[in-house]
Amino acid sequence: MSRRIRALTTLLFLFSYSSLHAHGPTLDEQLHPGKALDAINMTMVHDVVSPPVAARYYAYSMLGAYSIVATHNKNLPALSRFVKSFPLTLRLDTITAKYDYRIAAYYSMLETARLLLPSGENLAEEQASFLQTLEKKGLKPAMLAQSVKVGKLASAAVVGFSKTDRYGKLSALKRYTPLKEEGKWYPTPPAYLDPVEPNWKTIRPMVIDSANQFRPAPLTPFSRDTTSAFYKQVKAVYDVTKHLTPEQLQIAQFWDCNPFAVNTSGHMSIGFKKISPGGHWMNIAALVSKQAKLGFDKTVVVLCAEGVTLMDAFISCWEIKYDTNRIRPETYINRYMDVKWQPILQTPPFPEYTSGHAVISNASAEVLTYLLGDKMAYIDNTEIPFGSGERPFTSFRQAATEASVSRFYGGIHYMESINNGNAQGKKVGDYIVSRLENAGLKPFITTRTLGYTK
Repeated sequence: MSRRIRALTTLLFLFSYSSLHAHGPTLDEQLHPGKALDAINMTMVHDVVSPPVAARYYAYSMLGAYSIVATHNKNLPALSRFVKSFPLTLRLDTITAKYDYRIAAYYSMLETARLLLPSGENLAEEQASFLQTLEKKGLKPAMLAQSVKVGKLASAAVVGFSKTDRYGKLSALKRYTPLKEEGKWYPTPPAYLDPVEPNWKTIRPMVIDSANQFRPAPLTPFSRDTTSAFYKQVKAVYDVTKHLTPEQLQIAQFWDCNPFAVNTSGHMSIGFKKISPGGHWMNIAALVSKQAKLGFDKTVVVLCAEGVTLMDAFISCWEIKYDTNRIRPETYINRYMDVKWQPILQTPPFPEYTSGHAVISNASAEVLTYLLGDKMAYIDNTEIPFGSGERPFTSFRQAATEASVSRFYGGIHYMESINNGNAQGKKVGDYIVSRLENAGLKPFITTRTLGYTK
């Protein structure tokens, strides 16, 4: 085929494609909360936000949107019914000017993230693009302006609420100093990063009563004795990483979710940015809500419930991490077993017990199962932008089980930390479900199986 004919063929294809998609996404597609979440996700990845801090941002980003939706949907309980201490001063029901509550809620997600995230101002462009798209669809400027006003009003209330959770006081607390004692956590290669948020237990939870409300079982005492229970579980980590199946390796890589990954070559260090564990579960909540065709209101509810669950699960997990201060497998193995051994995944910069993936995944699975049923099949494509492909799951609990064990395959957690973290996360999730139930938030899907869809 000549160059001229190929060029003509390409032009005809582009013309046909543009004609079919001349009007772009429908208003419902444009307003899907998952689109706003995508923009927030990418901003957090850019900022290399740590896992517990990311969970906090996700939770607050959804509160204003939920408040707006609940004002217009009387089947939904007020946010203050399940989020402790949420101010009752946000009276959106007194606004009489005409506005689109979906636009206001969507804008509020972006606005809250814009005000809270380190690089939040980057979301201003996303907000402007969003409004331009709506204008092109014929929405009246006055109605758009009023919707933005309501969205900003809700965001301002949420940001004000966020300033009372003690996050702003973390930098003034006593600095954490790693201990060079046997059995204690110490920074790991290759970057030997400082510990992440050692005082996170001081943050005010959203739903649970306190950071130490759901403490896991006591951990196995540290020992260098080769006949001890502790040595045996270290040896199990060492052995599994030596004989991983292709499936186990894929599982470890799929659930890596490490915003701190650093590769070194000589004197040069290269950082690789990835979505956080909480961001992965927020994306699951969004993609399944879309697959299930929940609609705008219910999707916002699911994302809000998932956001507050993540925040509280991290608070619960981080309290026990720095209380036990347990040594990572990499440190133990390099000191006492094999100086050249390296884990499959890069060890994250905080103590080992309990596994954060285990806690937040199981808490998330319980809350999502309550809202969307226990037979929700889906394909998780969250990691495609980060090079790990996609994986199918038959339920949220199956995904949580896989996410948890991925840390054992990756060589960064002992099975005790995973098993006890699973139990800890389930308790957090069960408690949050009870609070949602008591508030009057009923399941959207009880038991329903959907086929895999892409």
